Order: sequence, then C-alpha cells, then structure tokens
Amino acid sequence: MKNSEIKFKINLDEKNLPKTIEWDATDKEGDGAEQTKSISLNVWDNLNHSTLRIDLWTEEMSVVEMKRFYIDILGGMAQTILNSTGDEYMSEEMKELCDRLVQHVNEENKSAK
Repeated sequence: MKNSEIKFKINLDEKNLPKTIEWDATDKEGDGAEQTKSISLNVWDNLNHSTLRIDLWTEEMSVVEMKRFYIDILGGMAQTILNSTGDEYMSEEMKELCDRLVQHVNEENKSAK
C-alpha cells in the first residue's frame, strides 16, 4: 500500500491572519514547498455527519482571484459528484451555476473598467 502526504504551513501576522501559505505533497510535481494565496479544505466529520471547513487566504489574494477560485472549486465539485455518484442532474445544476457566476464576474469586471 502506498502512502501520500499533504502538508500546509501557514505563517500568521500579529492579528493571526495568514501572511503566507505554503503547501507540499509527496505526489506533486517538483520538489519543495510552493506558495499559494488561498486554500479551501473540506473534511467529512463521520461522528457528526457534517463537513468541517478551513478557508484561508492571504492579503495578496484579490477579490477577482477569490471569486475565480470558488467558481473553479464549484466546477471541480460538479465533476466529482458526477464521477463519484453518477448524478448527472446535480452535476449539471452545479455547472450551470458556475456558468452564471462566470457571467456575473465578467459583467462585474467590465463595469469596473
């Protein structure tokens, strides 16, 4: 059996807000930790039958990047639900939501210019 490990290192400022976020994984391409602006980690809590979430981002993460990040997460979830359950309806609904959110962000960005 193979083991895989993912590590996160979060450096906090004096207000305990993330200053830098680094991650490393045994199976990722390239050696050494890499910096990122944001992470979103979800864990299923078997005991309480609910989801535990950790969402962290640095001050370098722009609002536009944050919106794109969560749209990408939703799109990935749509594919995962299709692959894991075969539920095409749920997957398509999530993809359609992503399409509407992309349109919203694009319109928002046009009017900001």
